[in-house]
Amino acid sequence: MTISAQSSAGIGNARISTVSIAGVTMLADLTGALFWEEQRLLVVSDLHLEKGSSFAVRGVLLPPYDTAATLSRLASVITRHNPRMVIALGDSFHDRTAHARLATPDRNAITALQAGRDWIWISGNHDPALPSDLGGMVATEVAIGRIAFRHEPTGRIGEIAGHLHPKARVPTRGRTMERRCFASDGERAVMPAFGAYAGGLSIRDAAFARIFASLDFMAHVLGDVRLHTISASRCR
Repeated sequence: MTISAQSSAGIGNARISTVSIAGVTMLADLTGALFWEEQRLLVVSDLHLEKGSSFAVRGVLLPPYDTAATLSRLASVITRHNPRMVIALGDSFHDRTAHARLATPDRNAITALQAGRDWIWISGNHDPALPSDLGGMVATEVAIGRIAFRHEPTGRIGEIAGHLHPKARVPTRGRTMERRCFASDGERAVMPAFGAYAGGLSIRDAAFARIFASLDFMAHVLGDVRLHTISASRCR
């Protein structure tokens, strides 16, 4: 996979990178989203909306602002790229009833984000049966040309998936930095979780060995101002 920092007209001062997946060039946004300019398609994964309220139901109290924070970041990246279509790659909601706990302002925010564009919710393991009143369409996977979008990765060529919440632990200056990342070998990619409260799984975990045949893949790490490309073999 090739990746390089660049500026692009029409996206303000955002730092983005060009990405090639199975011969298709996309933009990797520092927020963890992908934008396919040719299709005007924005992809995000694992929003995990209402994770805070899900924990509260079980007696674990977290600040109840994760949904608003995630939707605000999503609004910013949509404004930056102005997509014709948005695909949310599954686990958009943290559990099967999370959509029912949405506050009215958050539900209105989702409606506003959908206005004037196509919206596809990919069903995930956390939200396998999304209701029709969320707006948009629900699908198990979507194929556009040589690219297939699904929640759980299978390792097939041309696949863009989520589910695993990849993160990289990188040694630097005597300490270890841990950040979310895109994981890809140029033929397939696993996207970072977009949700404010979403956790992460090390790309050195065995789950990634089932997607990538060897450590000959790259972690494209979400830094403070740009993406950093690091070989998976260098991560811990």
